[in-house]
Amino acid sequence: MIDVMKSLRGPTTPLYLAPQAGVSESPFRRLCRRFGADVVVSEFVSAAGIVMGTPRSREYLRFEQEERPIGVQIFGADPNQMADAAAFVAEVYEPDFIDINFGCPVKKVVKRNGGSGCLRDLELVGAIVRAVDDATPLPTTVKIRSGFDEAGRDPVGIGLRCQEAGARALCLHPRTRADMYGGRARWSEIRDVVAALEIPVIGNGDIVRGEDARRMRDETGCAGVMIARGSHGDPWIFAQARAALDGRPIPPDPDVEERFRICLEHARNAIAFERDPERAIIDFRKHLGWYTKGLPDGRRLRTELFQTNTLQDVERLLEGYLEAQGVIAGA
Repeated sequence: MIDVMKSLRGPTTPLYLAPQAGVSESPFRRLCRRFGADVVVSEFVSAAGIVMGTPRSREYLRFEQEERPIGVQIFGADPNQMADAAAFVAEVYEPDFIDINFGCPVKKVVKRNGGSGCLRDLELVGAIVRAVDDATPLPTTVKIRSGFDEAGRDPVGIGLRCQEAGARALCLHPRTRADMYGGRARWSEIRDVVAALEIPVIGNGDIVRGEDARRMRDETGCAGVMIARGSHGDPWIFAQARAALDGRPIPPDPDVEERFRICLEHARNAIAFERDPERAIIDFRKHLGWYTKGLPDGRRLRTELFQTNTLQDVERLLEGYLEAQGVIAGA
């Protein structure tokens, strides 16, 4: 296992791939690692599902050694259940850290008081962090929003509560649950939390270009930068962000032929990992939409791609698009 905490206190700002349900599966995590993500985090996994041993929950916990350093993110509202889940994950899967989700704004999670729903009760937040930290020797980290709603917006207070309970690092997405993904992330709140806490703070929110990562670090003093929606169909954002952080020229986006090559590499790995080729392609359609966003005549291409059921169909459509655009030599 790798000491992620050491990297957060080192001279180089680490880049994190955010935990994203239905997106940050193992094939995408490996792809982002290859492009320069320093740390990846699993899709969030229900503590109840882990404890009950549901097959889908156990599938979410699988990862390859090449993904390290990796954290497994869990969510729930019962401190004892969260502790049991963390202990099981640490013993059986041995990730490099356990991350607690206090940020998910999705209704079906919040209505069970999970994710950002916990932020309505800071006593509960502290109890969960303390229970998880006591249950495993691995570092416990947390991902939070600035509050449940505007009235309860208190990122510094939430951060201090997590730190006091034993969190070793904290990631802040400076929106409330009520904000969902609207408006601008308030990076000034990241700066405030950095100033108030002794533990490392990772910034998250509105990183859509490589230069945004450097700007966030410079404006907030964060110890790490986490990229979420900016990585969709764009894993090379990590190479661009690393160049920006290091003060090097930012590499350009790949051309359409290279983009499709990366897309197909991702698709093949997804099929191999899922074990059910047809299910894998259906689940992969969202990635096809992201990889083709912004291309000339991209809407027609996406309409056709969203009807595919096999990798061969995807390959045929992408090759046909390149030929029609005159991209393939001799076309």
